[in-house]
Amino acid sequence: MARRCCVTNKGVLSGNNVSHAHNKTRRRFLPNLQKVSFMSDALGRCVQLRVSAKGVRTIEKRGGLDEFLMDASDHLLSANVIAIKRAIALKLSDQGKA
Repeated sequence: MARRCCVTNKGVLSGNNVSHAHNKTRRRFLPNLQKVSFMSDALGRCVQLRVSAKGVRTIEKRGGLDEFLMDASDHLLSANVIAIKRAIALKLSDQGKA
């Protein structure tokens, strides 16, 4: 499983550890990924995603998972989140017809 946020697309960064003697050794900065369950109102179930802490705040700020995914462009999202977005769009279109 890749260390990448499926919402904000944040990944691993690299840099240096710098000692007091100014010796530099390579290191990795890992994103703060959390396994979070979001409630989807359209689907009527919880969706579990591996999201960074900033991604959780972004989803909550935009009004929940459904509203965030409907506004987000597909090229920023991972493949499994795009599938969830399409399922939500299909449910919303079915509810609009009925």
